[in-house]
Amino acid sequence: MKKSVLFVCLGNICRSPLAEGIFKAKSKDAGLDVIVDSAATGGWHIGEPPDARAIVAARLKGYSIEGQVARGVSVVDFETSDLIVAMDETNRQDIEALRPPGSTTPVVLLSSFGPPDGPSEVPDPYYTGKFDPVISMVEGCADALVSQLLTERQ
Repeated sequence: MKKSVLFVCLGNICRSPLAEGIFKAKSKDAGLDVIVDSAATGGWHIGEPPDARAIVAARLKGYSIEGQVARGVSVVDFETSDLIVAMDETNRQDIEALRPPGSTTPVVLLSSFGPPDGPSEVPDPYYTGKFDPVISMVEGCADALVSQLLTERQ
């Protein structure tokens, strides 16, 4: 059965679109057939494409995030996702606040797939413009998530 992974950040224009694009590429390269999406906990950018700086930074690293459109996370995502991945603790708490009764869909931090001594949250590059460290962190965590899904598949 095909797995579905949803990446969530505050505005769905920087971190979660990068995670979606990177994880799509890495899971495809690994031969995984996974549904990948991203969403926002806030509604400021709904309907907008990813931040232009994120698009350029992703392209320079070989990833495509063009064509993505920001949307809000919803209760339905608990039914359609096998795993919901938050970029920071505030995102995780906001997602949990939407959890419908009886839902067992895991909601985890992306950093839970990173090294134990690594950062606990993915920093938001919206204000700093520092996209490369975010991409590096997401790449490492995406590799670990791909490995985990490959192991589960066996």
